[in-house]
Amino acid sequence: MNEITVSAKEITRRFGSFTAVDKVSLEVRHGEVFGFLGANGAGKTTMIRMLCGLLSPTEGEATVAGYDILTQSEQVKRNIGYMSQKFSLYNDLTVQENMQFYGGIYDVKPDILKGRMDSWMERLGLQQYRKKSTREIPVGIKQRLALGCSLLHDPPIIFLDEPTSGVDPRARREFWDVIYSLLEQDKTVFVTTHYMDEAEYCSRVSVMQAGRIIAMDSPQKLKDRYQMDHIQDIFIHLLRSNT
Repeated sequence: MNEITVSAKEITRRFGSFTAVDKVSLEVRHGEVFGFLGANGAGKTTMIRMLCGLLSPTEGEATVAGYDILTQSEQVKRNIGYMSQKFSLYNDLTVQENMQFYGGIYDVKPDILKGRMDSWMERLGLQQYRKKSTREIPVGIKQRLALGCSLLHDPPIIFLDEPTSGVDPRARREFWDVIYSLLEQDKTVFVTTHYMDEAEYCSRVSVMQAGRIIAMDSPQKLKDRYQMDHIQDIFIHLLRSNT
């Protein structure tokens, strides 16, 4: 748990005159579920995209799985799983075909891919949808499929960008059960969310506002510090204090 798997130092991203992420520094340890908590537009997705090697920072530096996001982005991508905020799979393909396609992208050997596909379909409750077109399945099942596709190459670090957006409370809880199961496989998980209750499931959370981290700690320590019982109350207090 002491190994630092992700480290960022004053990482900044500007789009013209707009600063989406502003001098963010953090360290995440192996085996954590680390949450980026914040309203839409707070900078969570931009931060995730930089750490995934998909977007270059304007300033600052960061390493993921020991690789520099600027100079070793391809090595970073091989060591992470990434589930984007927008559903990025192919609606014209079946559930099974989507998994086969992404397994090919990740260059997973066919014999290994079959075993992993069967395993993740079973664990994610996808078996009954195996032959269905992706456009036919419910949103919550699509989210599970997207997660399964991101895990086919067995990455040590997983980035989930608002993975439960648009699904009902029961499906959100079930999705988090899957996230916890990843820790049993020695994974590190990053997750962005604007659902305050989901912060309770994280080992640590960072609260982002206007591109900056305005608080970062475990949910319980934040409650103790601000003497409040609910993360939502702390979140509102922090936003008002930093406006």
